Amino acid sequence: MDYLGIDHVEFYVGDASQAAFVLCSAFGFRLCGQGGPETGMAGQRSLLLAQGDCRVLLTSGLLPDHPAVQYVSRHGDGVAVIAFRTQDTQAAWTGSVAGGAAAIEAPRTYSGGGASVVTATVSGFGDVVHRLVERHGTEGEFLPGAIEMLDDRPPAEPELLRTIDHAAVCLEPGTLEATTRFYHSAFGFDLIFEEYIEVGGQGMFSQVVQSPGGGATLTLIQPDLTHSPGQIDDFLAWHRGPGVQHLALSSHDIVAAVDTLGDRGVGFAPTPDSYYSSLDGRLGAVDLPVDRLRPRGILVDRDHWGQMYQIFAKSLHVRRTFFWELIERHGARTFGTSNIPALYEAKERELAAVRQTTQAGL
Repeated sequence: MDYLGIDHVEFYVGDASQAAFVLCSAFGFRLCGQGGPETGMAGQRSLLLAQGDCRVLLTSGLLPDHPAVQYVSRHGDGVAVIAFRTQDTQAAWTGSVAGGAAAIEAPRTYSGGGASVVTATVSGFGDVVHRLVERHGTEGEFLPGAIEMLDDRPPAEPELLRTIDHAAVCLEPGTLEATTRFYHSAFGFDLIFEEYIEVGGQGMFSQVVQSPGGGATLTLIQPDLTHSPGQIDDFLAWHRGPGVQHLALSSHDIVAAVDTLGDRGVGFAPTPDSYYSSLDGRLGAVDLPVDRLRPRGILVDRDHWGQMYQIFAKSLHVRRTFFWELIERHGARTFGTSNIPALYEAKERELAAVRQTTQAGL
């Protein structure tokens, strides 16, 4: 069973309206749907945001025993669901359960507005689950009968962010290999890239798994306990377990995206000038002029197929356990060997000051 891509991600948050305001005002998302008790979603309030082909569902629990309330109490606001698009939810659900995933919700159908959506839910990692989504009919509907679509007028400004390129996952030490095997057996994902990363005195192991068609990608990371504790250890302590560290949003113009988001108050992890001084020797000629990359701190790398441009946004999360990445691909299908250490070095410089005042496990 192949997966066509990441259909949407769902955050569990303490205040859906507040979270929506930040994503809309700073990152350019727009509110296009809502649901709650009045639409049959008992005990919760959900807001649907969109930009390009990105769909983000923000859910707050209204009752103490709602899963969103329990999640936020333990982890703070964070990604609770990564939904995979599939052509056959029943087959995908059956196959994933046979491959070792725990069955959480059997296939069910949402119909209305000329659309039919079939969903099912299975286990993932930690407290994060996977929703399997099959869609037919009207494209404008999300979950007919559960999410009421709003008057979604075309955006006044060009949308700079297009898709969810990948999700990065922090895992407990010693669980990386087993998690990679799980995604192969339960979802058919292949291991496409692996790397050992050293940042200062800390180390981390990284493996990237991807659906056969390349539509869904997860970067899996675990800390190396033989090295000094670092940002992955911080995440596991502050988040209280494994979870999604960041989501990467693809852009067709990363320079314009950084400028626009910067004007809206989004900060980005700094990159030292020395990175660009040695760029030509490491990578040769690159598509985007270095004088456009350097002042913005955008990193560049390449794989066998092309180039990629990346930058980490500074975390807006109170626990510093989630942030966004921007990425622009020029033919690249995987990840290069230079950007990942440089990205985490930039994030380490940001977190160094936070670590002085933040107590683990807030």
